[in-house]
Amino acid sequence: MARKILIVDDEPSITVPLKFLMEQNRFDVMVVHSGEDALTAIEVFEPDLVLLDVMLPAVDGFQVCQSLRENPLRKNLKIVFLSAMTRDLDIAKGNTLGADAYITKPFSNAEVVRQVKDLLSG
Repeated sequence: MARKILIVDDEPSITVPLKFLMEQNRFDVMVVHSGEDALTAIEVFEPDLVLLDVMLPAVDGFQVCQSLRENPLRKNLKIVFLSAMTRDLDIAKGNTLGADAYITKPFSNAEVVRQVKDLLSG
């Protein structure tokens, strides 16, 4: 059974190629474009890993991550931030909130795939 990945980003220029890349690596993929939709999709889709942008409309990625980490049913869900926010402060905040990884944009496709595979193999 394919592992499931939820991509949460409001930029089609990111989600379209990322979805294609993950599907090429035999993952089952769902894409949503907001933090609110992410929280709903997680309950329905039940992903193994979330690729999460920080800058989202209304509910940002940090809030989504915090909400997931506060839910005992989601404690094993892997969270990888993909963000243009590259300051040490932002990266530290993502890690403090419980992200499994923080990858800055622009990112290497190979790096994202490697990180996803590493997290899901453990």
